[in-house]
Amino acid sequence: MRPDHSTPRGGVTVGTLSDLSPLEAGAVIYLRHWFSGSETREQMRRDFEVSFGPEMAEAAFEAFGSLCNFCAAHGRRPLVRHGMTCKCLGADENCFANLLASAAEGQDDDAHILASLIVPAHKAHELTQIASDCGVFLQQIMGAQPPQRATRPLTATLH
Repeated sequence: MRPDHSTPRGGVTVGTLSDLSPLEAGAVIYLRHWFSGSETREQMRRDFEVSFGPEMAEAAFEAFGSLCNFCAAHGRRPLVRHGMTCKCLGADENCFANLLASAAEGQDDDAHILASLIVPAHKAHELTQIASDCGVFLQQIMGAQPPQRATRPLTATLH
């Protein structure tokens, strides 16, 4: 008999928002905003207007909306999210944040692998492209400069 787990695996806490880079934390916060209703989406739009001005804000808002809507329409299952004020980071949120960051940084292979965790393999390339487009806007909002493409490490072990 399997134990009953009340938390879906995608919602399991894997860290905190403070563990993330500004780009990744922003991705999670805006993911929560997007799926929490029209009021929080409007707050997100206003944040974008402060960062970009009205014209560019609309493009950024649409890009992020396209990313979230693509995940919702083509996802293997709904992305599990923590509450708007929760400091925890869920597994699905972490995957989404890493997808956006790796796509924005031009790490296409990593982004494609992460995308294939969210959507079926035949949709992963499209999701990676949408995430890349959106990531550029989020880098600007968060004041992050795109990092230079890192060379492949001699070993994959970090610690």
